[in-house]
Amino acid sequence: MTNADAAEAPRPGEGAGGPGGSGATPARREGRGADRHGPLARLLQFLREVWAELRKVVRPTRGELLTYTSVVLVFVVVVMLYVSGLDYVFGQAVLWVFGGPA
Repeated sequence: MTNADAAEAPRPGEGAGGPGGSGATPARREGRGADRHGPLARLLQFLREVWAELRKVVRPTRGELLTYTSVVLVFVVVVMLYVSGLDYVFGQAVLWVFGGPA
């Protein structure tokens, strides 16, 4: 087999007609079977998949939860103080520029 023959040979998964061509096996659309089921069957399948994903969730221990909560609260307080400081500084600057209250 030469390089030219190898370039023209169908790749694995492709029919004789190349990608999307008229190969020996008909092309199947992924997820096509889900269209044939009714809405209740699709809803139940969705709920089964949600439940399966929820079983994979790793829940934090009580100590981890308290640590994460503390970190978030400290971060929120720090950002709140930073924004309050900027608000005060800009407020004083505006009062200085425009002449403050009489």
